[in-house]
Amino acid sequence: MRGRMIHDITGKLESQAYDPHGQCINSIERGRLNEELLDRATAHPSIRIFFQHKLTTADFDAKIATFDSAADQRQVQSSFDLCIGADGSYSNVRRQLMRVVKMDYQQEYISHEYLELRMPPGPIVNDQPTFLIDPNHLHIWPRHSFMLIALPNKDCSFTCTLFAPTEDLGLVRTPVEIVAWFQKHFPDALALIGEDTIVHDFQKNPRSSLISIKAKPYHYKDRAVIIGDAAHSMVPFYGQGLNCGLEDVRILQTTLSTRGIDGHLQSKHLDDHEVDERMQGALEEYSMTRHDDLVAICDLAMNNYTEMRHDVTTPMYRLHRTIDTILASLTNPTGFSALAPLLSRVAYPSEGPKGWIPLYTMVTFRPDVSYDMARRRAAWQARCIRIVEWTIAGAVGGLGAWLLVGLTATRRGILSPVLKN
Repeated sequence: MRGRMIHDITGKLESQAYDPHGQCINSIERGRLNEELLDRATAHPSIRIFFQHKLTTADFDAKIATFDSAADQRQVQSSFDLCIGADGSYSNVRRQLMRVVKMDYQQEYISHEYLELRMPPGPIVNDQPTFLIDPNHLHIWPRHSFMLIALPNKDCSFTCTLFAPTEDLGLVRTPVEIVAWFQKHFPDALALIGEDTIVHDFQKNPRSSLISIKAKPYHYKDRAVIIGDAAHSMVPFYGQGLNCGLEDVRILQTTLSTRGIDGHLQSKHLDDHEVDERMQGALEEYSMTRHDDLVAICDLAMNNYTEMRHDVTTPMYRLHRTIDTILASLTNPTGFSALAPLLSRVAYPSEGPKGWIPLYTMVTFRPDVSYDMARRRAAWQARCIRIVEWTIAGAVGGLGAWLLVGLTATRRGILSPVLKN
């Protein structure tokens, strides 16, 4: 997808490119990605996978985790050297860590919920389905306090997601109310999805809450660490939740590697209460250096909701974006292929990015720029753009004042002889 396609209330379309150099993002079905990752994991000779095992408790000092096995209705204990908790927003590993770690923890539910809808494929052409709308854009119907978005799928359908205040959704119940609400706010989307489909999905699909979680530290001694949503669940409006989790893996791996920890069992066997100093140092470094980045992307994701549902429709946003794009066009893009070898060895380059780079480009297309660096750099660039905007406003105001004075003087020059006569 090359950019956002904005749908206003009248059905008018406006394309807003993601990147001034034409870089694009990919829309991937989560189920297919999960299957591919699972296939890769099961094919690895060192990995064993157990389904239907739910963690109940973890004794990190004894290095023993206890699971409930749903298959045979019994408890199973497993010893471990390092427990990596990647068990999502409601992580039990995190909950167990809180018993032994003085963990700062913040959980916030926003007052909005989301509901998924489905836009069907278009008509069959040459024995192949077609898309009803442009598949190379993320489609957004911004309505200030709420919005609808649509992402393309391989089968030419679109997964649509409605984000709206819980109170607003609670007022729409019956089929007549649902159709009337969509007709008022999303008339073109209603025509594309169809009344019957919208009513069915609106009534049958679950409404899900949106949660943001921040925590610190992420580890305990040399034997446990949390990553992904377990450490930093975020609202989905920057599309960085999964990307950030995968980056956690890369950052953790490079941190271990720089300390000579290669991921294999250490030759030196330690008692349960002994501490591997190298591993503990690596996990401490991970917690300390990763925290600012994770707080930054959680905040950026929350702020981007306002941009998507409201700011994209305003003249000031368009002016800001235009100036941002012009300045960015003066900077040569950096491709991922040039960064990959370096980022496999270090978390981030020692030198910061050069030139003018829009915030979205830094977050989405520049893995060498940390989230915290992107936020701080974008704040400085925004201040620069505001100066340019005030300069433009001052110039326009000055020109207007000069024209007004000139017009007034001209009118006086014309009227004075008339009054004298």
